Amino acid sequence: MIVACCQIDIVWENKPANHDRVRALIDGASLSAGSLILLPEMFSTGFSMDVARISEGSGGESAAFLSELARTRECHVLGGVVARGGDGRGRNEAVLFDPAGREVARYAKLHPFSFGGEERHYAAGESVVTFMLEGWTVAPFICYDLRFPEAFRAAVRRNVELFLVIANWPASRQTHWITLLQARAVENQAYVAGVNRCGRDPRQSYMGRSLIIDPRGRILADGGGAETVVAAELDRDSLLAYRREFPALADMRPHDGSDVA
Repeated sequence: MIVACCQIDIVWENKPANHDRVRALIDGASLSAGSLILLPEMFSTGFSMDVARISEGSGGESAAFLSELARTRECHVLGGVVARGGDGRGRNEAVLFDPAGREVARYAKLHPFSFGGEERHYAAGESVVTFMLEGWTVAPFICYDLRFPEAFRAAVRRNVELFLVIANWPASRQTHWITLLQARAVENQAYVAGVNRCGRDPRQSYMGRSLIIDPRGRILADGGGAETVVAAELDRDSLLAYRREFPALADMRPHDGSDVA
């Protein structure tokens, strides 16, 4: 399977402009039908706390854009959108659409970024989400979730083979981004694809560095610092063979990841 990270410089709180940027980048990429396209966390607005301004329902403009992109490119598309929760706070979500444009999975960020005040505006998600895609078992996560290995461990207990991390990860913590993505791949013997934004918002600068990493921790693709689409082909047979050859996951203790639903 081909996984492609669409790394954009997000225009602050301007959904039409960001949809146009994504279209232009994907138009310039040569992606085969059935590929998986990843867009960053809150790809159409930036990491905004203005939930009233940017939130939308399941049929909102960003979800409709993701659906259209999936259908017209005959690809799977995962991107970050903002919904409204029952308590009035937002839900920072990753939503997957299939090549027919149908929504097939929706995950809410388990760990709002308290250091940046996200928990005051966004409610935490309730559980890990997994889904099947082109024969792979997949789990999505969002940005700050990357710092909580127990959530990834809970997912690998469900036989996850590919982790997807969508982010607005700042340049000031670039080394953490790279190290943690590689760690999640190595410790779970899984592929990891992390898509990040580049450019600036009103508060932060972002380095890009979208990465696709194999189960041994080797970087297969690196988006660098500018707007781009970076892709790699993943080999599930190779992953399964590696897990058989070095069966470290068989030594997980019963409590590993058990505190995450």
